[in-house]
Formats: sequence, C-alpha cells, structure tokens
Amino acid sequence: MSVPSRKGVALVTGASSGIGAGYAQRLAQRGYDLLLVARDEQRLNALAARLGSETGVKVEVLRADLTDKADLLRVEQRLRSDDSISLLVNNAGIAVKGTTLETDLDAFEQMVQLNVVALTRLAIAAGTRFGAAAGGTLINIASVLALAPELFNGPYNATKAYVLSLTQSLQNELVPLGVRVQAVLPGATRTEIWERAGLDVDGFPASMVMETMEMVDAALAGLDLGENVTIPALPDVADWEAFAAARLKLMPNLSLSQAAKRYKSAGEDAA
Repeated sequence: MSVPSRKGVALVTGASSGIGAGYAQRLAQRGYDLLLVARDEQRLNALAARLGSETGVKVEVLRADLTDKADLLRVEQRLRSDDSISLLVNNAGIAVKGTTLETDLDAFEQMVQLNVVALTRLAIAAGTRFGAAAGGTLINIASVLALAPELFNGPYNATKAYVLSLTQSLQNELVPLGVRVQAVLPGATRTEIWERAGLDVDGFPASMVMETMEMVDAALAGLDLGENVTIPALPDVADWEAFAAARLKLMPNLSLSQAAKRYKSAGEDAA
C-alpha cells in the first residue's frame, strides 16, 4: 500500500494528454500523489499505471466531463471536501476554429462552459478550502492570447483573458492567506487541442511552437520562483513587469467623478 505523500494530492484536470499529462508527470516526480481528471478513462488509467510504477506515488483516476454539470459538481465537491488535495492544476480547455463571426455558437457555448464556467467553479472551490487551511497551490492555465487578442478568434481569446483576470483577482484575495496562485500563459504548444479544433499546429512557424514538457517545466520553474504570472516563452521578465506596472498606473484614474478634459473640449469643438 502506498503511503500518502507529505506534499498531498495534486488534482489535474484535462490530464489524459498534453499539458495536463505533462503536469501529472512532473508533479509525480516532485512527490505529489495525483488525482487525474478527464473524459478519456482509458488513457487516464494508462497514465496512472505508468506514473505509479515509475514514481511510486498514489494515482487515482476520476473520469469526468467538465461540460456536464453533474460531473463538474462531483469534482467540485471533491475539492471542497478532500483535505488531502493541496494543489489544483486547472488545465482542461478547448478551442474553436474560425474567425469570431464564423464561430459555431454551439461550439462556442461548450467552450465557455469548459474554459470559463468549469474552471471558475473549481478554482473557487479549491481557493475557498486552501484559504481556510492557510496553504495550497492553485495553477490556472490561461494563454498568451489573453494579451494578444489580434492573433486568434475573439471567443477563445476572451476565455483566456477571463482566466487571467480571475487569477489576478484570486491572487489579491488568497495570497495574503498563504495560498500560492499562478496564472500560466503558454504560447502555441504542441498538444491535441489544435487537432480537436480542426487546426494543424504544424502550419505555424516552427519557431513559435513549444514542446509540451518544455512548457510545463518552465511553468513549474516560474512557480518555484514565486511568479504570479508565468509566460514560458517570454525572454525578459522585465517586459511583463513593465506591462503590469503600466496597468497599475492607470488604476487611480479609471473611476473619477469628472470626465477627462479631452472629452469636454471635444464636445465644445463640436458645438
């Protein structure tokens, strides 16, 4: 019988392949027991058997479709009630192809359910318990498209901008309680998300596409460094710090009792 890890259990969503499977492997190697969540139970079982054999950690499989409310609530309840879970990787997500105006609205709705609704419920469930325990780690997988809406379609980009905004808000609430909260913003990464969306990742310039384990290792290094936002491909962290500082500089003037003078002068000119 496996002895429970002192680090606790890492729950990873979308764990059957790609980034989720990469996190599962690296977290197992770091000594976490695992709770792997995805729709494909056969692949989850194969991954669980391999990681259990290679690392000796305890690996549990929980088959769930997070776009199904009943399945989502089962995972959410597990996060709320299982004190052994000390880390959540909120990774499950899908993309849709086409321009914003070409988007299949049914596919868009399903994407919002997974990328936004499910991620939010699980993040809040984990965050609530981690905050009460004064410890734990929440990792939300967003995308660089949260910062570059011109590069892909609006619906997908918007879901990832939401993830970044949610994570930054949760950092404000949870970090003072002793919880680590990280947003990870990958660029194009070689995973099955592209094929499932009907896209060919090999159509991108090779210089833009990062291998999965390269991305996961960089993201975990960012976590170790204490980064709140990790952009694995960004060469100079000072560029992100300058971007974040520029945003904060706006804050004192975003909500005032008077409109900016330029708008008043524009109205006078029109008159």
